[in-house]
Amino acid sequence: MAPENYDKELHKSDLDPNPIVQFNSWLQEAADEGIKMPERMNLATSTKDGNPSSRMMLLKGADERGFTFFSNYNSQKAREIEENPHVALNFFWYELQRQVRIIGTIEKISEQESDEYFSTRPFESQLGAVTSSQSKEIRDRKVLENKYRELQKQYKDGKVPRPKEWGGYRVTPSIIEFWQGRTNRLHDRLVYSLQKDQSWNIVRLAP
Repeated sequence: MAPENYDKELHKSDLDPNPIVQFNSWLQEAADEGIKMPERMNLATSTKDGNPSSRMMLLKGADERGFTFFSNYNSQKAREIEENPHVALNFFWYELQRQVRIIGTIEKISEQESDEYFSTRPFESQLGAVTSSQSKEIRDRKVLENKYRELQKQYKDGKVPRPKEWGGYRVTPSIIEFWQGRTNRLHDRLVYSLQKDQSWNIVRLAP
């Protein structure tokens, strides 16, 4: 059941000409509303044969370059990205009855950017990134726990180097849809499409 006060309107005139500015505005509104982890997003990837998979991730930044997140470069998602750089992102803020759907291409960010972000992570998260060979089969959980304890001793000085198999990705969008829930399922859907001259065209879609 949707929130009682969710019937907000969304008009083309409400939108910023720049979809990144508009996205960050909605993200901030979600945070101001007290929504927990508004940066949660679904990342959909697929193999070269078109077999899809998706998982929840955390957005770490959205600017003119695109949408950035971090992961293990040996994971299933990384293998699929290597085969097929076309991906989709989806954000949904239930309390606001808002959704943002993003389609684009993805590539790794620079090692320097990955190093800089890794250095800001909590010590425990840094150890977790080194501990896990993401998506690989392991015998049991003790394998992880034992390795984690060993790493705690190895890096007791708190200086954990970023593993080369861990770093950032950036999604460059070509389509960004803003969806606002309305009563009677007559939702508002406004879509930005990137043009050849790098400008954005905005159209309304039927719900």
